[in-house]
Amino acid sequence: MKLTNKKTPEETKMLMGLMDWLEEEKTTHKDNEAISNEVAAQAHLENYALKLFMYADKQDREQSYGKNVVKAFYTSGMIYDVLTTFGELTDEAAQNRKYAKWKAAYIHNCLKNGETPVPGPLTEDGETSNEENTGINTQPEPMGFTSNPGFQPDPTGFAQNPGFNPQVTPATPPVIPTSFSSTLPDPNAAMRAASQLPPVPYTPDPNPGGFVPYDPSQQSQPSQPPYGDNSMMVAQLSPDQIAKAQKYCKWASSALNYDDIKTAINNLKNALELLQTGQDPA
Repeated sequence: MKLTNKKTPEETKMLMGLMDWLEEEKTTHKDNEAISNEVAAQAHLENYALKLFMYADKQDREQSYGKNVVKAFYTSGMIYDVLTTFGELTDEAAQNRKYAKWKAAYIHNCLKNGETPVPGPLTEDGETSNEENTGINTQPEPMGFTSNPGFQPDPTGFAQNPGFNPQVTPATPPVIPTSFSSTLPDPNAAMRAASQLPPVPYTPDPNPGGFVPYDPSQQSQPSQPPYGDNSMMVAQLSPDQIAKAQKYCKWASSALNYDDIKTAINNLKNALELLQTGQDPA
């Protein structure tokens, strides 16, 4: 259904039906933190938008083009739009949104006109730039993404998104600003700021990934000082830094949902370093 500038009874009925359904889902899944907790909801949306973006970018760089790639780029951009309701996007997320929307329109037009898309970002002369200049990581997508049963691009095609109607572009690929191609963030760097979690008190573990309760008998062990010991470095953190540490912890938890142990460990290390030194390792 295509919405018009003036609301019609049919549009109003559809929107009210959607709102009623959302309220029912909210009540049914009230124990789901992605619905009941705004911070967790934002984290889940950021994580999913990034996974879609990385999937589409990987397919693009492998020159595996199809409507699923267009839909993944387009949907990722739309989810980033939704995330603006939580506040201003990070620089990485804003660049991902801009790139995803441009790439969706570009590949869609190329397929429509029977042309072969150019993989990756473009420079002013229309040629693909080197990976070291684009900032996009071409490593395989994170563990758990392909095995996630919740995501499978719809094989029926991009046409099911009625709100997307890009204009036909010339045969030559469109040119994007130089500043964009040179500042496009590394998706892996963006992932480190993907989620938030309320603070959890813990003591550092020499084996990252687990938490060990306080044990007075271990006071003499330098590798694991008890919580509250003056020998432990604890920085004076601002509210923004505390929120960033919460993001690292929450995203580590999300990574474990996809069995991505390495990513979980890295984010826990980042959270610990930020709490101890006040310096964001990202």
